[in-house]
Amino acid sequence: MYITRRERFASAHRLYNPNMNSQNNAQLFGKCNELHGHNYQLFVTVNGSLNKESGFVIDLKDLKKIIHTKIIDKLDHKIINDADFMKDKIASTENLCIGIWRELEAPIKKMGAMLYKIKIFETENNFVEYFGK
Repeated sequence: MYITRRERFASAHRLYNPNMNSQNNAQLFGKCNELHGHNYQLFVTVNGSLNKESGFVIDLKDLKKIIHTKIIDKLDHKIINDADFMKDKIASTENLCIGIWRELEAPIKKMGAMLYKIKIFETENNFVEYFGK
């Protein structure tokens, strides 16, 4: 069985590759090379078996707490490039998905479920999905 929790956060980011000079970054990333923000929607999907005592795959209160502690508290109204799990990475939504996966996989497993998918809407038209390695 699969269950999904949606969270929202507003963050700014700047797309740049530290291994390239300013001119090449500007050419590659265009206006996204400048600091700008989005209102993101994060979907965390987990799967597992139903717990016979609770009837849950995972307690959504506990999942919410993990997502807030590991992700939302670090990103909401902050700069993605500065988040500990995004240091030295290009702050694309693709890399953000991978970073969020790495932050959430172990705590979700500890709760008895498996992380299945991270989905992030950057805009109403653009989203990224990541299913792990």
